[in-house]
Amino acid sequence: MTHTALTVGSFDGVHRGHQAVLAELARVARDRGLESAVITFDPHPLEIVNPAAAPRLLTLTEEKLEQLRAVVARVEVLPFTAELASLGPEEFTRQVLLERFGMRQLVLGYDHGFGRERSGDVALLRRLGSDAGFGVDEVDAVRDDGQPISSTLIRTAVAHGDLSSAARWLGRPYSLRGVVTRGEGRGRTIGIPTINLPAPDPRKLLPPDGVYAARVVWRGTRYDAMMNQGPRPTFGVAERGLEAHLFDFTGELYGETVTVEWVRRLRDVQRFPSRDALVAQLARDARAARDSLKR
Repeated sequence: MTHTALTVGSFDGVHRGHQAVLAELARVARDRGLESAVITFDPHPLEIVNPAAAPRLLTLTEEKLEQLRAVVARVEVLPFTAELASLGPEEFTRQVLLERFGMRQLVLGYDHGFGRERSGDVALLRRLGSDAGFGVDEVDAVRDDGQPISSTLIRTAVAHGDLSSAARWLGRPYSLRGVVTRGEGRGRTIGIPTINLPAPDPRKLLPPDGVYAARVVWRGTRYDAMMNQGPRPTFGVAERGLEAHLFDFTGELYGETVTVEWVRRLRDVQRFPSRDALVAQLARDARAARDSLKR
């Protein structure tokens, strides 16, 4: 069995606090000649133990895995079940971390709760480690203006449209991955072609609906864009969607996976009385988006 330096958690957002844990994990693994490994969960544990309190997610599973795999050699997603939730910290440590993953060093964030009802803490784990032969490394909080960076903090910022704070705490713009679908082609008829993404998984947290300055990342290239998130009342479309116009781009992206990054909210979704009024507003939106993206 390969021996590991290991961390475990939900890692929603893979924000700067999580990144500090991952950096320490990589350092410990390198120094001790161990494989760096992350155990994370799907669904979010609260969806099983307290569904009413389960949060909307900053990162869906594939988004989270993309961030984790950029740093760590091995990432394992454990299905979070009622049976897993029932394991006490001693059982989880023995049955999962030691027997399944060959753990020799455990790296945890400062506020980590472990096992059934988060009953295990670092002190308990260090006692277990002294008996079972593994070490425990606790990583302090990463703070911004004295405030610990957390997934909860970032969710509040995104939900209120504070994208600059969210980006600062994440260490990157808030984003969504999706596959481009074929729309109605209305944008082309008014000289503003767009890509369309379907409404995302309802577990994904979105900022307030509106028109945004955005960027669209495709095959490693980042394109400036403006994006409508929400309904399109001028065309009588009530369902929520994402529709982005990429500046200075003429290719076809149907069926391609792209990442959309929210940068700045420009205005509310509006219904316009005529096609000409819509076109005029979109021209103003384009100028505002380009200006925002230069900053």
